[in-house]
Amino acid sequence: MTEDPVEPGAGRVVQLGPVLTGISNTLAVTLTLGSLAWAADLYRMAGLVLYNEQHIAIALAMAVPLLYLTVPARKGPRTHVPWYDIAAAVLGAATSCYLAIRYPTLVDTMMDLTVDGLLVSGIMIVLCLEGLRRTVGKTLAVVTLLLFGYAMIGHSVPGVLQTKEVSAERLIIYLGLDTSSMLGIPMLIVATIVIGFVFFGQALQKSGGGDFFNDLALALMGRYRGGSAKIAIVASSLFGSISGVVVSNIMATGTMTIPMMKRSGYSAESAAAIEAVASTGGQLMPPVMGAAAFFMAERLQVPYSSVAIAAAVPAVLYYLALFIQADLEAARDGIKAVSTTEIPSVWKVLRDGGMLIAPFAVIIVGLFNLNLQPAVAALYGSLTAIGVGLLRGYAGRRMAWKDIVSAVIETSKGVLDIFMIGAAAGFIIGAIGITGLGFGLTIMLVEIGAKHVFFLLLIAAALCIVFGMGLPTIGVYLLLSVLVAPSLEEAGIQPMAAHMFILYFGMMSMITPPLAIAAFFAAALAGADAVKTAFTAMRFGWTAYVVPFLFVGTSTLLLKGSVGMILFNVATAALGIWVVSIGLTKYLYRPITGWKRWGFIIFGLLLLLPVNLRPWAIWVNLTGLAVAVLLVAVEWRTSRVAEPTAA
Repeated sequence: MTEDPVEPGAGRVVQLGPVLTGISNTLAVTLTLGSLAWAADLYRMAGLVLYNEQHIAIALAMAVPLLYLTVPARKGPRTHVPWYDIAAAVLGAATSCYLAIRYPTLVDTMMDLTVDGLLVSGIMIVLCLEGLRRTVGKTLAVVTLLLFGYAMIGHSVPGVLQTKEVSAERLIIYLGLDTSSMLGIPMLIVATIVIGFVFFGQALQKSGGGDFFNDLALALMGRYRGGSAKIAIVASSLFGSISGVVVSNIMATGTMTIPMMKRSGYSAESAAAIEAVASTGGQLMPPVMGAAAFFMAERLQVPYSSVAIAAAVPAVLYYLALFIQADLEAARDGIKAVSTTEIPSVWKVLRDGGMLIAPFAVIIVGLFNLNLQPAVAALYGSLTAIGVGLLRGYAGRRMAWKDIVSAVIETSKGVLDIFMIGAAAGFIIGAIGITGLGFGLTIMLVEIGAKHVFFLLLIAAALCIVFGMGLPTIGVYLLLSVLVAPSLEEAGIQPMAAHMFILYFGMMSMITPPLAIAAFFAAALAGADAVKTAFTAMRFGWTAYVVPFLFVGTSTLLLKGSVGMILFNVATAALGIWVVSIGLTKYLYRPITGWKRWGFIIFGLLLLLPVNLRPWAIWVNLTGLAVAVLLVAVEWRTSRVAEPTAA
């Protein structure tokens, strides 16, 4: 699930021999099935009682060797697995197995700094950091190493960022064995929930779900102006609910939608930007969001359903802005609907694949009505997808048994980077916890926020963008949820709003220059200029830079508060998005330039302000509404008068 500028694994081609292929496939199958068995509670039913940490160690015993066998140290093709990667794979498997078997004893003797505890922890730290570099890139690995270094010298730093003195041996053992470090919550989520939902996505894909949602989007939106872009938006939002991974989303839908948009008249930059923004938003789209949402639920100690509910309105506003701008751009440039010969019947699509909605329904009911654990809901959804695929499939194409095996293997290979990110998150949390650095950093940022909360939010947003350069969203979120979120909460911001703020800006690093991974990847598919695509994507996704500042001030946009206030704020926000989008696109009934364009932008932004944010906010809203209505009326009247003249 790496979100590199290239598809995960691209540029790192591995040709395994039959023996190593068999070993890697066996590891992959064992990793996925072991996680599903844990979700189904089969271990306990079989009389095998394990600590969570032992389950994590067992998963690492599969993931670490699988990584070193399949992901080379350097980009480029290789014809064989070098001896040092085979050695690392064997060492990782042996060390993880030893950790799983001896965990109860090792954790009881942590304070004694035993030799075997030191060796196990040291080996796993080195292997995971190198695995992190191979799968995600250098950024997060360097940040983690810098924190290790600071933990060693932090006691000598004067001021509020001074830390407790910790010996190297104590730090290594703590990071490798403590439940607040590598074997903590982030890794447990990866080894259970993330694998479950990735397998769900794979099972749904193999059942024909990807083709079904693409065809459904084509059938629903193809008949309207700019239909190709609207197809991309709907398809990417639907597919994003399956995968929650930006690059995979672009690959799955962009290969079809980007050429379609270009053929219909959108520029290469606009086509790539629309796809990049639509795919990026999949991480916010309930019911199945990106992996960061599961970490957020654990960090906040709330059900995953609470995170999904809070994300619903911001996600809708995000896609609404994208949809409106794509529509206005189509009207401005005369982009017509998709040819009717390419558009299938809605009823035919639903008849051929409507049952593929059932897996989503199972997950939604499980999470929201039955209060199932996310891993269990994902398991039931996966089984439903497999059942539908085997019995019916899509358009007569049924799933074969080999497709199930392929889904199991691809799931494990697709989560290797998330395993390494989970390990890094554990290391970071552990290093901050054992040294007390987090407390000092919180005090420093709270001192800023006590006087200027808005300035503190700007710092947090900037950090998200900076750390997001080359990192997947989940990596940004995990890092800043530890470093920055506590200070936002201490400054009086509600925990859900603080963490959602970080998630939003971490996500937007995917389309924000200078290293806009999603935009650059989509630009490569479209043959577009990468930098122009990134700035165009920022325009299409502008709401994600504004709305987080609004829901920090009031929780109504996170669906908390009175029903009347929620409905009013959501309605004015939607209207404001339409008005601002007119200004950004420079078109309503006709091209708009000059002061009118800026009038739409400024007074549309006033409409976005929630009325319960401040006592005077209602007057700001009413002013924005009055001027926006006036501007629309003037444009409508001018366009009606100009029509006979043009004729």
